[in-house]
Order: sequence, then structure tokens, then C-alpha cells
Amino acid sequence: MGQLVQRQSGAADAALAATAAPQQYLTFSLAGEMFAVAILNVKEIIEFGNLTEIPMTPPFIRGVINLRGAVVPVIDLASRFGGKPASVARRTCIVIVELEEDDVKHDIGVMVDAVSEVLEVARSDIEPPPAFGARIRADFISGMGKINGKFVIILNVAKALSASEIAQLTKLGDPDNASEASA
Repeated sequence: MGQLVQRQSGAADAALAATAAPQQYLTFSLAGEMFAVAILNVKEIIEFGNLTEIPMTPPFIRGVINLRGAVVPVIDLASRFGGKPASVARRTCIVIVELEEDDVKHDIGVMVDAVSEVLEVARSDIEPPPAFGARIRADFISGMGKINGKFVIILNVAKALSASEIAQLTKLGDPDNASEASA
């Protein structure tokens, strides 16, 4: 019996350690702010270029790229968050993130001004998202990481890049759907 209690205690300690362990985040700059996404969502980082624009899509959808034969939409995160469209500079790149929605995985490219680094952030250094004051909707924010005395906005990638929401917004930009909706 004593051995069983000891095993259960050991499992509980391991679970507690796993939740207390620091997580890794990819940090990047966007419109002068520092953001981060969980590294587990990131598939790769590629150079900006060879983008095919798609007519009649919302302004935050910059186009699509061919990623090893797959068509991947590219989102302008600055524009997605209500700002002006990002301009392409020397360090502009596309972060390919993988989202899972309804048990289906989607790759989406995120246009960022520059990738900074991968950092480990202890859970104790992550504050809950603010109720107001950020330039983006609070539901896009998973937390505010404290790194070297500064805050980094940790994005909830599934909310910021919801494939179903993006699909709905794209349909809104389709004049065929708009005329059907008004009929």
C-alpha cells in the first residue's frame, strides 16, 4: 500500500513539474511591438517572397505561397490586428504555424517584421491577458510574458488565426455571397 501511495505521489509531482516547467516561445516584432507564439505551433520560418495575391480577399490576407506543393495562405498580422498593412523590409519573413481546428490541421503563414529568438518563459513570468489597453483584441492574447523587464504579448494562435473566422471573412468579401445575403 505504501508503495502505491508513493507512486501516485510521484506521478502528481511529475504532473506539477510539467505544468511549472518553462515553455519555449518564438518571439518576433510587429509594428514596433514584441509578440510571441508557442514554439509547438511553429513549423518553420521562411524568407518573404513569391507571394501570389488573391483578388477579393480581406486586406489582412496577403496572398498564398507554394510550400513544397501545398498552398498556404499568408496573413498580414499587423493588418489582422486592425493596423495598417505591413511593409516589406529586409528582415520581413513568414512564420509557418500549424493550427488544428475540428481535428483538421491547417498550415498558415504569418507575415512578421522580424523574428527575434526562441526564449524559455517560466509560467510564473506570464501574467493573464489584460482586459483592455492592448492594440489587439484581448481574446487573441494568451498572456503577457515578462522578459528582461519588458512585456511580450503571447498570442493565442488558434484565436488570432482561426481558419473558420478567416474563411467567413473571405466569404464576406465575395460579391456573389454579398448579393445572396441581401436577397
